[in-house]
Amino acid sequence: MDPLGAPSQFVDIDSLPSWTDVYVAKQLNSHQNPVEKAQVDVRSPFPYRKDINAKIVLWKGDVALLNCTAIVNTSNESLTDKNPVSESIFMHAGPDLRDELQKLKGCRTGEAKLTKGFNLAARFIIHTVGPKYKSRYRTAAESSLYSCYRNVLQLAKEQAMCSVGFCVINSLKRCYPLEDATHIALRTVRRFLEIHGATLEKVVFAVSELEEATYQKLLPLYFPRSLEEEMQSLPYLPADIGNAEGEPVVPERQIRIAEKPGVPDDASDEEGLEADLAFIGSHAFARMEGDVDKQRRLILQGQLSEAALQKQHQRNYNRWLCQARAEDLSDIASLKALYQTGVDNCGRTVMVVVGRNIPVTMIDMEKALLYFIHVMDHIAVKEYVLVYFHTLTNDYNQLDTNFLKKLYDVVDAKYKRNLKALYFVHPTFRSKVSAWFFTTFTVSGLKDKIHYMESLQQLFTAIPPEQIDLPPFVLEYDARENGPYYSSYPPSPDL
Repeated sequence: MDPLGAPSQFVDIDSLPSWTDVYVAKQLNSHQNPVEKAQVDVRSPFPYRKDINAKIVLWKGDVALLNCTAIVNTSNESLTDKNPVSESIFMHAGPDLRDELQKLKGCRTGEAKLTKGFNLAARFIIHTVGPKYKSRYRTAAESSLYSCYRNVLQLAKEQAMCSVGFCVINSLKRCYPLEDATHIALRTVRRFLEIHGATLEKVVFAVSELEEATYQKLLPLYFPRSLEEEMQSLPYLPADIGNAEGEPVVPERQIRIAEKPGVPDDASDEEGLEADLAFIGSHAFARMEGDVDKQRRLILQGQLSEAALQKQHQRNYNRWLCQARAEDLSDIASLKALYQTGVDNCGRTVMVVVGRNIPVTMIDMEKALLYFIHVMDHIAVKEYVLVYFHTLTNDYNQLDTNFLKKLYDVVDAKYKRNLKALYFVHPTFRSKVSAWFFTTFTVSGLKDKIHYMESLQQLFTAIPPEQIDLPPFVLEYDARENGPYYSSYPPSPDL
């Protein structure tokens, strides 16, 4: 990796202590032993992972001096920004870098582009453009900054890079609050390593003296180095911790209209209901749902109005959502049974469910429900469609109707309102009969949204083939049963 005759000021990242090493040294110096086991009732959404922590390095220094596969340069849209990070990179890389940058013809905000490292110790430079921050456009800035970090990591993955050295992408010139930006940087890297950890050996955060304290404070939130540190950090996590990829979640805008405007709500009923729901059982279904028999009795007695029922259902759903964000769901995520792909012909988000990837008899279906909520909560705020591949499923993959009913009852109203179509691909006669009974006698409002697709050719009339990642076994099955249709379309490499 080292260029021949590399100057001595370059720093080999293997010589830098990892995030875990710093913690162990701190514990030894204070004559304390790291806590490896603890009684944990609610886990952080960023649980203690020793393997991930070993990949993280926090280093106070110039990113241009790092000897790693690639370093990150933060610049402007024309890639000519004069900031301390860029100027140092240009100085150490030499004049050839400017010549190559002219060939790139700029870089849009949130994108990432690659050049050689030239005279640097790093083999490559990944150039990215952070957003200009204005409080009134905070959501757009958050999404753009997330894209910077995500696109850098994705490019590193595609180029099979072993290590990446990050500068602080949000430059002072762009007025991005350092702490807000650091939350996005750390959680994006954390989520990427959870999913694609095998592709990267080291991620170095190169910071200045001004930035070091913020990173020291926030790193334990996303990379806790023990169960004890995980529990201590949990209360300090922000309300928005992003989705499964770390991407900022845009909350659904809601207008609350009081039943009696001008009159304060009577909190006593709600507090009494909360007390009733607080101590009803140890099982998660019981904890989150409340006393179902009591609720039904009150409904029959006419003591719960429609508005009260809706409010209660919303509280139940919020409990599920909080639990989903606090639970370690990496084992469910690794199944790749639910994922987001492109958009359909109407521009609606497409979510894919792969039936064969759901080992019903071998996994905790309650955690599967939590994972569904965790992934879908921000998707369902706008119109979306579901594609369910029933291809080659067997008895071990059949979702129980009780589970589906539970899912339908738990989810927020937005899930049902914004679901515009459910494409049932490669159905069998038995699955069609089961779906008919379920939508006729168990749930309402779903039957008209189901569309049975006997072949991928039918599916592609609603969703362009380039907009959906297809599992290879689905392509093979369809080609065998219906003949090849879109043979030039590559299957998703991650499935």
